[in-house]
Amino acid sequence: MRTDAKVVHLNKAAPEHRQASPAARLPVAIISVRDKAAQQLRQGLQALFDSADDSLFEIADRAASNAEQNAFFEAMRDLRMKRRTIERAFLQNLFESFVALNQYQIGKPPQLEDVSRDSLSLVQNDELEETVAIDAMVAKVIGRAATPLSHLTTRMNTLVSSKLDDKSNPLGPLAICDCFVKACSDLGVNIRVKLIIYKLFEKHLLSELDNLYAEANLTLSAAGILPELQSAAPRRTQPSRPAATTSAATGSTSQANAPLHDDLQEAAFSALQNLLAELRDSSALPARNTPRDAVPISTGDLLRLLSHLQVRAPASLDDYDMQQQLGQLLERVSAKTGKSRIVGQVDEDVINLVSMLFDFILDDRNLPDSLKALIGRLQIPLLKVAVLDKTFFSRGSHPARRLLNEIASAAMGWGDQDETQRDSLYHKIEQVVARLQSDFSDDPLIFAELLADFLAFVGDERRRSELLEQRTRDAEEGRAKAELARQEVEFALNERLLGKTLPEVVVRLLQEAWSKVLLLTCLKHGTQSEQWQAALDTMDELIWSVTPHEDATSRARMLELMPGLLKALRDGLTSAAFDPFSTGHFFTELEALHLRTMQQAEQPGSPPQAELPAAAAAPATPAMVEVVEQIVLLAPGESREPEQQANLDADDEALARVDNLRVGSWVEFQEDEEHKLRCKLAAIIKPTGKFIFVNRTGMKVLEKTRTGLALEFRRGAIRLLNDTLLFDRALESVIGNLRRLKDS
Repeated sequence: MRTDAKVVHLNKAAPEHRQASPAARLPVAIISVRDKAAQQLRQGLQALFDSADDSLFEIADRAASNAEQNAFFEAMRDLRMKRRTIERAFLQNLFESFVALNQYQIGKPPQLEDVSRDSLSLVQNDELEETVAIDAMVAKVIGRAATPLSHLTTRMNTLVSSKLDDKSNPLGPLAICDCFVKACSDLGVNIRVKLIIYKLFEKHLLSELDNLYAEANLTLSAAGILPELQSAAPRRTQPSRPAATTSAATGSTSQANAPLHDDLQEAAFSALQNLLAELRDSSALPARNTPRDAVPISTGDLLRLLSHLQVRAPASLDDYDMQQQLGQLLERVSAKTGKSRIVGQVDEDVINLVSMLFDFILDDRNLPDSLKALIGRLQIPLLKVAVLDKTFFSRGSHPARRLLNEIASAAMGWGDQDETQRDSLYHKIEQVVARLQSDFSDDPLIFAELLADFLAFVGDERRRSELLEQRTRDAEEGRAKAELARQEVEFALNERLLGKTLPEVVVRLLQEAWSKVLLLTCLKHGTQSEQWQAALDTMDELIWSVTPHEDATSRARMLELMPGLLKALRDGLTSAAFDPFSTGHFFTELEALHLRTMQQAEQPGSPPQAELPAAAAAPATPAMVEVVEQIVLLAPGESREPEQQANLDADDEALARVDNLRVGSWVEFQEDEEHKLRCKLAAIIKPTGKFIFVNRTGMKVLEKTRTGLALEFRRGAIRLLNDTLLFDRALESVIGNLRRLKDS
């Protein structure tokens, strides 16, 4: 019997390999081992990339600096963009290593000796870290799977011309690592990100190699290749990423051919089926009206009917009943074939469950009403996915589930008042829905492609919004710091001026000019600094200097104080960049005022006027003002509205709800009967007690005090939005409703 064949590659795994060299001829048993291994490794790669985004995002979220965070975000983007290229390159490298098994190398140069550990000092630090990481991963696999790998190598040696050992075996851990390292060679990421990716590679691929070896040994043993070698039976464990059931694609409802590792994942669907069956038995759900001669349609036929509905579904699904439309199609099929055709019980359960899920989704108050119509059009594509792959109900990393969750998460801050014609998010979701409706037939890989593209889009939007949000926080913290400084300056001014009658020029100088010096000093140095105390002392000396004094001691002190006081005033106003013209005007008035004060303080025997700082005729009596109102300093364009007063108990429920708000929480404010405002709590400014809210672009749209928010809660004008995963909430609700029906 002929035991070899031309190279046959795994369907859809690496189409570029179909043009393999004619000289590459492999035994059928080796081809079978290769294709099964490629399928498992491909699934592991998909699981790696599905989890890489979450892993890198979590690490980025804990980054110590913006630069480090941006590096991780760029790595996430690079990985998403090159994901398919890496998958293809990895499988291509794997297939080429198998092709080489029966190819003689003519004129092949001698292989170099293994590099000694001593020579590793010549390797760059990054390369050294990479080498050490790969060596450690390979050692772990060898440590736990040495025997099955050795048996596999021995069996393969009886079938191929090349002499294999565990290192050169195409399925050995070293060869598989080498395939992956080469596939990732174009990744523009730093060594830290690479090590994270290698860790995920170990988790999702290398951890399953002992199972792969056991399956490969069974395959070769069953083909009569050294059956006397006793290899361990394959482990029946759940892999990192279960394969989608392929029976649906062939039109069979039987699960007999489903991969063994789907069993655990499909247990959740089986539990849901049992719950539905119990409800039908108890009449809690309407029984199916099934004719005796009814013949269930195959899953493949059901998919074709659903595809027919998918491309013809109206833009608005308000009055659209998918199950009713499907029933009408079945009636037409039955009339055409002369046999009653119905949907099989398993597929009927899937249809009911997906319908219940979308009933919840379209009633969910957390989704903006204007986006529900778009998301509702995903019902038939997601139903087809659930028919094809029952793990859809239990696997949180399923691309279709993740796509729905990501769309809902991105739409959380989208307000109904947004202009749909100019909003990029609305357009992106519209494109995703349109692509699924037009292109999705029976290959769920389209969901992974759309998910990667959508994640890249929202990642760009998120980076822009986070940058603006950070600027908003910085600006608000700066405002809070300035507000506290203004309060300190107001207190200092009121403490010295309130209730006193002073020359009008001095009051204006202190309130309009010196307040700016005090504010700048407080912001730069704080109220415990020498600079702050010096600024207060200058203000005190100025007030003292314009107060009438009749004793010679005070006059002597005045003469001593004046030069330093004037210099301190001038230096302070210059440092605060106060208007030079106004400064000159103030000093002219101040000098005249000081001259009058000195003249009033003269006593017999005093020095003549010529010795005073400015000899002149006695100035006119200065205008005096009494400071009777508290001084309030306002920033340009600022107005202080009296805050809404409310006497709330410390244990008031509304205050407790405010205190439970966390930064990042999404809320919806009912502005009036027609308008709602969706926004996110971006910051709680502790010094001022302000709660700062931004829209989804990161722009500030609202600020509230703790009391103000509590009053909003009291009158029902604010509602917390649930930002947990939409599909998971929907599934939890469906299960809860089914259990309540069962209990009742």
